[in-house]
Amino acid sequence: MKKQFLIFIILFATICSGSAFAKKPYSVWMVNSEIKRNPESWMLDFSKEPKWNYCHGLMLQAILQTWQKTNNQEYFDYAYSYADLMISEDGEIKTYKPLEYNIDRVNTGKILFPIYAKTKEERFKKAMTLMRNQMKTHPRTADGSFWHKKIYPHQVWLDGLYMACPFLAEYGKVFNEPELFDEVTLQILDAHKYLYDSKTGLYYHGWDESREQRWANKETGLSPNFWSRSIGWYMMAIVDVLDYLPKDHPQRPEIIKILQNVSAAVEKYRDPKTGMWYQVTDMGYRKGNYVESSGSAMFIYTWVKGAQKGYLDKSYLQKGKKAYGQFVKRFLKKEADGTISITDGCSVAGLGGEKVYRDGSFEYYILEPIRDNDPKAVGPFIMLSLLLGK
Repeated sequence: MKKQFLIFIILFATICSGSAFAKKPYSVWMVNSEIKRNPESWMLDFSKEPKWNYCHGLMLQAILQTWQKTNNQEYFDYAYSYADLMISEDGEIKTYKPLEYNIDRVNTGKILFPIYAKTKEERFKKAMTLMRNQMKTHPRTADGSFWHKKIYPHQVWLDGLYMACPFLAEYGKVFNEPELFDEVTLQILDAHKYLYDSKTGLYYHGWDESREQRWANKETGLSPNFWSRSIGWYMMAIVDVLDYLPKDHPQRPEIIKILQNVSAAVEKYRDPKTGMWYQVTDMGYRKGNYVESSGSAMFIYTWVKGAQKGYLDKSYLQKGKKAYGQFVKRFLKKEADGTISITDGCSVAGLGGEKVYRDGSFEYYILEPIRDNDPKAVGPFIMLSLLLGK
């Protein structure tokens, strides 16, 4: 009898602890998992040494949002440790070289707004200003769009819209530089002007104003394919910029209309079985294509935030909630150590380059490495989970 009672107690305790574990919000669970995998914040993005990297910015932005939601000081301290390590007393940033004109680097500046607001340490304001000043002299196309990088002359990539525009818009609001609102609207509208495809409603990954790149169409300058993550970057850029763009800004309605149209367009390309989106957005039927977690998370994040903010029809909130459940079912995996992982993230994709030329073909996109816990999937998933209270 005692043995049976003991077995009952053990089973009851197991069930209770298991249910409590299952009830932990995915946002907190994922943040805790990332911290366990990366005990030092500079280790994020599988880093072997500290670097000022856009993926660190994306992940730490998500972790800081989790801090703001939970008031768990551990999360702030984790993000602060990165800024503290990377930024000197005079505001210089380790591994960051402004004259490289790499637009990716600017994304990490977003984490300094909440860190500066809490600590009031002037070095963080100086570092933000350093990145803002990069964009004053950053190379541009004839119409004013930022080049993606100095090493990629005359090229606009959708990725870059997310890297620079929300940072500049927030900088403009926080530090009273209203001309930056015109700057970010120019970038968003120019990307629409040059990268939009009226047949599908989607946006091409890149555009080469010079038409010199082998990947560029000689007539249009466009890259050959639609890459879901690049479209996701653009959508997140818009929905995040709108947090700071004044309500009476003359281009605001036009930008919201772009958001509405692209949100409707991507819905047409969901995988009917999983509800998720493919690596090459419009070619789910082709062998080798696969449902990819980062682009999917970005699309759902935009749907949910856009609907909550009133930019999108409220039906997108319900669609987003359903898609969130489908995302969890398809991509979330519980590990033996109690952490959770997100599977099937494209590790990296770009255009051009020197060592291995990236031609933007279908074959190129599907053959790039796929990995678990890619920051470009994990960061948006955490932010999406916070929006839904999940």
